[in-house]
Amino acid sequence: MTTQSVDPAARKLWLAAIKPPMYSVAIMPMVVGSAIAYAETGQFNSGIFALFLVAAVLILAWENLSNDVFDSDTGIDINKAHSVVNLTRNRGLVLALANLCLGLGIAGIVAIALLQQDPTVLLLILLCCGLGYMYQGPPFRLGYQGLGEFLCFFAFGPLAMGAAYYSQTQSWSWGSQMVGVIVGLTTTLVLFCSHFHQVDDDLAAGKRSPIVRLGTRRGAALIPWVCGIVFAIAAIGLLLGIFPIWTALVFLSLPSAWRLGRHVTRFHDQPERVFNAKFFAIGFHFWSGVLLALGFWLSTWASV
Repeated sequence: MTTQSVDPAARKLWLAAIKPPMYSVAIMPMVVGSAIAYAETGQFNSGIFALFLVAAVLILAWENLSNDVFDSDTGIDINKAHSVVNLTRNRGLVLALANLCLGLGIAGIVAIALLQQDPTVLLLILLCCGLGYMYQGPPFRLGYQGLGEFLCFFAFGPLAMGAAYYSQTQSWSWGSQMVGVIVGLTTTLVLFCSHFHQVDDDLAAGKRSPIVRLGTRRGAALIPWVCGIVFAIAAIGLLLGIFPIWTALVFLSLPSAWRLGRHVTRFHDQPERVFNAKFFAIGFHFWSGVLLALGFWLSTWASV
């Protein structure tokens, strides 16, 4: 009997297509929002949290898969070997799988709404999905007009954070919305940094991404400023007493922000070197989010 091994190159392409680290952007609003809810109200429903987490991952899977489908329609991914559509050569299958993920994800959110007898979380997530569709979906394709980062900020920042917080407390919080701005900015950096290595393909497809509009040098110069705004909001929250003192842990993510800025500044005009900038951005997004969540959670221990 012979054992057929999986081609390492094919495995690498599939991992790049699935993008496991990217799911941090779906998970982090749930984790941080629930930590804030627990710190501010003492409420935490593990069942609701688990259901929301699975639903968020499924909805992001829909967005990633459907974006591959929509990009294949415009031809912008013709040179993207790790596009799921290019790997499977079956657009219909990928679209069906995307819609299945969306349906299952929304079903999870509907279950939360029914359990709580409150449609608010469902409405917020449907709004997030609408913004996600408008990013690449026809006839909108707002990402091609350079508006993707704007949509991303709201969908993965204040709206997602508000939904996560509300799912635990069925109330609102200014503190959670301030953190929503932070998470929205770090998520937007992930999308922003994904454009540096594909300027030529974007131009050929008529996509006016922010990097196409600004140029790689000016785009790279913006990154330290955005990172600075993230830490400035954290400092304001601490000074005003909106954030507990333990959330100062977020400043331990400064090295991740510095590595991101340094990497993109050095290699902004070298596609073969800057292609992984989004993973540096994911690192900053992950560590800043985890440290904020940890800070809010630790604050409940300190107050006992």
